[in-house]
Amino acid sequence: MSRQTSANNSTKQGRNHGINQPGVPVAASNGNDLASLFECPVCFDYALPPIMQCQSGHIVCSSCRPKLSSCPTCRGPLGNIRNLAMEKVASTVMFPCKYVSTGCPVTLLHTEKGDHEEGCEFRPYSCPCPGASCKWHGSLEQVMPHLMHSHKSITTLQGEDIVFLATDINLPGAVDWVMMQSCFGHHFMLVLEKQEKFEAQMFYAIVQLIGTRKQAENFAYRLELNGHRRRLTWEATPRSIHDGVQVAIANSDCLVFDTNIAQLFADNGNLGINVTISIT
Repeated sequence: MSRQTSANNSTKQGRNHGINQPGVPVAASNGNDLASLFECPVCFDYALPPIMQCQSGHIVCSSCRPKLSSCPTCRGPLGNIRNLAMEKVASTVMFPCKYVSTGCPVTLLHTEKGDHEEGCEFRPYSCPCPGASCKWHGSLEQVMPHLMHSHKSITTLQGEDIVFLATDINLPGAVDWVMMQSCFGHHFMLVLEKQEKFEAQMFYAIVQLIGTRKQAENFAYRLELNGHRRRLTWEATPRSIHDGVQVAIANSDCLVFDTNIAQLFADNGNLGINVTISIT
């Protein structure tokens, strides 16, 4: 039976003494010492191409270079000189992911590093609540304790079939409605956002799993609005909270409807969305 409630507004590795062939990327264990040569003396991250240097050859990463007036190593003048030799070496070195300290075992070429780190499963999780007011970051295991401690107003319902009731949908401006659904041993965050877009008010409804992308692939969800001889349905795979909801909203990859549609299904300014979670 459906239930209804209101929604509240670098670890070092040992050396491998094998011989490297020309043109073959240096293995992680063998290339660890080489990778350390690329450490930026300012931010301690790797200085990757384009690699800048002072007149004495001391390197600094391209991100730190604009902030400096002199070399952080020798205090000599900094020009706009690139260290082409180090850039050539960098193309053969396998660098560890920046999230190695939180468990990522991957090493990869510098040309692949940025894309990997953007979606790395070991990247710290952000607070999944909509908006930018909460700046919390932590591990996946800490997400639910954080929500329970810092976002106590969020209602949680048990069961795979519930009703997400967004109250006062006629409130002006941008508004978020959030609640939690617990089933199949996992927690799901249900989000309804109202935004001013294209000179109109648009609603975006989406389900996130408090879990990894791989775990999310095991589930499906259905959102459904029901009215007099009307039905609006959206079915999809839930998104991991690692991805957040903004990309989905920007691409309209969720249940999308405008104010006029919302009024067709609303009851005295309250909108009920049937939410069903299933295992795929």
